[in-house]
Amino acid sequence: MRPKIPFLLLAAMLFFIPGSLFSQRKTIAGSVRDQQSDEPIPFASVQLKNATAGSLTDSLGKFVFSYSSTGGDTLLVTSVGYNPLAVVLPKYQDSTSIEIKLAVAQVGKEAVVKVKFNRALWLWNRIIKNKYKFDPAQFENFSYEIYNKLELDLINVDQEKLAGKRLLKPFNFILQNIDTTEGKPFLPVFLTETLSDFYVQHNPRRTREIIKASKTNGIENESVTKFLGGTYQNVNIYLNYIPVLDKQFVSPFHERGDNYYNFKLLDTQYLNNKRLVHLRFTPKSKGGNTFEGDCWVVDSSYAIQKITLRPSVEANINFVEKLTLIQEFRLVNDTTWFLSKDRFVVDISPMGKSRGGFKGRKTATYRNVALNQESIAAILKENKKPEQVDVLPDAEIHTDSFWVQSRHEKLNKNESDVYKMIDTIQSIPAFKKYNDAITFLGTGYKNIGNYRIGPWYNWVSGNLQEGTRVRFDLATNYKFNQKLFLHGYLAYGFGDKKFKGKAEIFVLPKKHPRFYLYASYSKDRDFAQNYYDEVSTDNIFSLAIRKSGVPVKYLSLEEKRFEAFKETNFGLSFLLEVTHKQYDPLMNLPGKLLFSNNIPGDPLRNFETAIRFRFAYMEKFIENSFYRTSLGSELPVVELRVNKGWAGVMRSSYNYHKVSGSISDYLKIPPFGSFYYNLFGGRVFGTVPYPFLEIHPGNEIYYYNKYAFNMMNRFEYISDRYAGFNVEHNIGNGLFKYIPITRKLKFRQFWSAKGLIGGLSTANRNLNFVGNQSFATLNDKVYLEVGTGVDNILKVLRLDFIWRVLPQPLPKEQNKRFGVFASFKVGF
Repeated sequence: MRPKIPFLLLAAMLFFIPGSLFSQRKTIAGSVRDQQSDEPIPFASVQLKNATAGSLTDSLGKFVFSYSSTGGDTLLVTSVGYNPLAVVLPKYQDSTSIEIKLAVAQVGKEAVVKVKFNRALWLWNRIIKNKYKFDPAQFENFSYEIYNKLELDLINVDQEKLAGKRLLKPFNFILQNIDTTEGKPFLPVFLTETLSDFYVQHNPRRTREIIKASKTNGIENESVTKFLGGTYQNVNIYLNYIPVLDKQFVSPFHERGDNYYNFKLLDTQYLNNKRLVHLRFTPKSKGGNTFEGDCWVVDSSYAIQKITLRPSVEANINFVEKLTLIQEFRLVNDTTWFLSKDRFVVDISPMGKSRGGFKGRKTATYRNVALNQESIAAILKENKKPEQVDVLPDAEIHTDSFWVQSRHEKLNKNESDVYKMIDTIQSIPAFKKYNDAITFLGTGYKNIGNYRIGPWYNWVSGNLQEGTRVRFDLATNYKFNQKLFLHGYLAYGFGDKKFKGKAEIFVLPKKHPRFYLYASYSKDRDFAQNYYDEVSTDNIFSLAIRKSGVPVKYLSLEEKRFEAFKETNFGLSFLLEVTHKQYDPLMNLPGKLLFSNNIPGDPLRNFETAIRFRFAYMEKFIENSFYRTSLGSELPVVELRVNKGWAGVMRSSYNYHKVSGSISDYLKIPPFGSFYYNLFGGRVFGTVPYPFLEIHPGNEIYYYNKYAFNMMNRFEYISDRYAGFNVEHNIGNGLFKYIPITRKLKFRQFWSAKGLIGGLSTANRNLNFVGNQSFATLNDKVYLEVGTGVDNILKVLRLDFIWRVLPQPLPKEQNKRFGVFASFKVGF
């Protein structure tokens, strides 16, 4: 018979046996990432609320640990600078894998404790004293392989709302790719990749990037491919200022960074047997272009191992909801820390935080770093220009297997799906239809086969001379010929019942360095659009913004023109011009019959040759098939122009010489904003009618013109000798940052000044001051106008308040003393 165990003894045994013998052993693993940037958060605390278990994330933001549990539990995740998060764990799973996203905490006003010895400030001072050791400029030369990845997502995507849109029904399959793992729904729509070898030498300064592979989703534009490489995307955290979009922000490691930031020590950790100190920084004042964030500092060398930067909450930057800049560094030898990863993530919401917007993610990783090598110097010695970007011929035709082997990091699921989605979209007829419609509305142009029509905003306009004016343009596009561009337009005025038009041919045998030939014939009103008028009178938008009481002045111009342009690799260019012009004044200007005496040819007809020398060192451009837009030069742009008029050639009537020149620059002067200046002057040698003198640019509409004298009318002053200046200082938020309401509205402050001194010889005065002339001369006196105003109103509007200081207007011309002008500008 089996012995029985008394019930009380059994209960006592069960009571004293450890509960762990009956609990279940579970494992939990996962990662902790930044909700906005998707960047791993190292050394975050991951702890269970009930069980005594937990860990810190590693340098890659990953964690794993085991624990004993008889039921469910809650995971508490905390990290400095982030909102804490509680995650309820499932009860009945033996193992759990979880990805956790933490949101950045709002930076509050921290109490600054004054102590005799501030260890955080001491550490910052050691970083400043040693930062020259980690600045790449210390090396004679260096090179690396760089992998660049750029992704664009749509954010705040309302799947149900979009699915019900009739126009979007052909694209409903795209909505299956909407991701909600980052808090807000987003839809990846664009991805580009480039792989390059990059070489740098500091004395003399030379760089070369060789783009070995590029995957750009059908963007067939070499200049865009170059900008997606590494040449134009480097950020050096050790410099005093760090570029963010088009702004300059004060670096935490500015030499006087303690004037801008508060510093605080948080904790220490070990990575690869090196002790890292966690340093946090926050702005001292509101409204400045400063960051908040943190960094890990190697305490033995004071090198930065990782840094995270975010613009301060009230930084004066438009449309940006969130922005994060992360850089990681690694040892390439026993003492040298070099950039290993660079990540930039920005959420742009043009219509507001709750509306749809864009998320841009740019990641660059660096491998195969070489320092101070003779082979690098040898490669750079072969440069044709100081800063050279080469795209290999087969860069855009690599296979998927090549990219799988060559990428520095594997694509995630969203990134892989983007390529499949884009290929599918481009095969849908509705996509091309919608894309063409948006392009036509936005740019004014529409491609039809090998040809292009537009811009549509020139189709209908009007003026006193022509009445209602209609115009139609027709041009070839890149499909017609990649080196030949043909364009022409025909216009008709229902008031003067006359046709006008233009025909031009542009030949581009070579893009780099640029060489082109150009010829044109035109017969139309002279709109004086070259360089000065940002808004011409030949479009529908100028009809409602003209100043009242200002006589309208019109000239008709028949012109034949030939140009030859040649550029060198170092920014020096030469332009040769030959022109044959016939002017015919139409309204409120002296007529050509007043200039018909004692001339060998026709009045107001000239034949002119000119040569222009222009130097713009390392000027950068964005190019399309034929034309290009300058992005600026590292040094001031210098121009010198010499013109010669030839009497007797093709019935021309005037012999003269002209010499003119200018020097201009756009300077970023952080923390005081940006400064533009243009110094110019010239001289006309000879006696000629007013169209061939210097007609100082005026503005007769209420849209502000940066390059004209806005309180001066067109044809108000003419000169045969002149010198002047144009300066504008955009301060940024300036005084507005001290006023809460204007700081919140992100108003910006600026001032401008434009001056001119000019004169007219007695011979030119006697020739031109005839008939119903509306112009005068400054008589070697000064014209001066100054202005200030408010920029960034509603993020797009600028108001200029302009005072005409000299010469003082007549009592009956008080409207010339002060004016208010508006203009629109979209920018960050």
